[in-house]
Amino acid sequence: MSDRTLYGGQAVIEGVMIRGRTQAALAVRRPSGEIVRHAIPVGAWSNSPWRQLPLARGVLVLAETLLVGMKALTLSANEAVSEEEIGQGAAEPPSMSTASIAAMIAMAMVIAIGIFFLIPLFVSRGVESWFDSPVLANVVEGFLRLALFLGYIWLIGRMDDVKRLFGYHGAEHMTVAAHEAGMPMHVDSVRRFPTAHPRCGTAFLLTVVLVSIILFMAIPREPFWLLFTSRLFLIPPIAAISYELIRFAGTHSGYAPVRLLSAPNLLLQKMTTRQPDDEMIEVAIEAMNYAQELDAHPGK
Repeated sequence: MSDRTLYGGQAVIEGVMIRGRTQAALAVRRPSGEIVRHAIPVGAWSNSPWRQLPLARGVLVLAETLLVGMKALTLSANEAVSEEEIGQGAAEPPSMSTASIAAMIAMAMVIAIGIFFLIPLFVSRGVESWFDSPVLANVVEGFLRLALFLGYIWLIGRMDDVKRLFGYHGAEHMTVAAHEAGMPMHVDSVRRFPTAHPRCGTAFLLTVVLVSIILFMAIPREPFWLLFTSRLFLIPPIAAISYELIRFAGTHSGYAPVRLLSAPNLLLQKMTTRQPDDEMIEVAIEAMNYAQELDAHPGK
């Protein structure tokens, strides 16, 4: 790698966002074919000394990813509407305040916790009362949580718009991998790399599910209030542990045991990435170049 910055990002609507040291770089292709760039400031709280502390940094990165990611999605949605479409009556997506973004994230998290954490819990309670087996109840809860997660990924992946998003997701991974290998930022050199990457956000989510299964098995199933609250208040520690595991896997991928443990995460990415076309890779390269440019000139 040319430096020690662990670049990473996400796919957005017709674009890619790459997170640099102090700002996130967004590149989006407009319907006209033009690639536009935006710099998204990252809050000072996210770059505080806490970011260097294991476990604590995982919670900070998760909060930052949600906020910056939503801003990037909003900007990309604005750019995806052409001037011609607006002139013909298409509604331009409104700009969103930080408070509105935070409210949307909070609502999404409530829904996600309800579907992926609480529904499996209540189903497992029925299994426990029917079979009088706490062990079986834990197994059913964990299996159902994993099945819901994989089913959700499979379902959204069948949508045409999401298929394009997954193409940009693959382009982002390939570009980050090419940068980490010290390769020039050209389409041909980037295309040599796989669409899967150990530090993928999808890999993080799968790790959260697997860590939660293991950790929740250690929680007594009685009294119920303890069981219920553990599924809520243990989410930040689970996210922190998962982040450390993904970070370790991403920086030690040369070791065979690490590659073996990362195999399920890389396999899952076959569902969330697609081979991008050259134009998608060009956008991802532009985002990476812009992120490095912003790092070289922080005040720009």
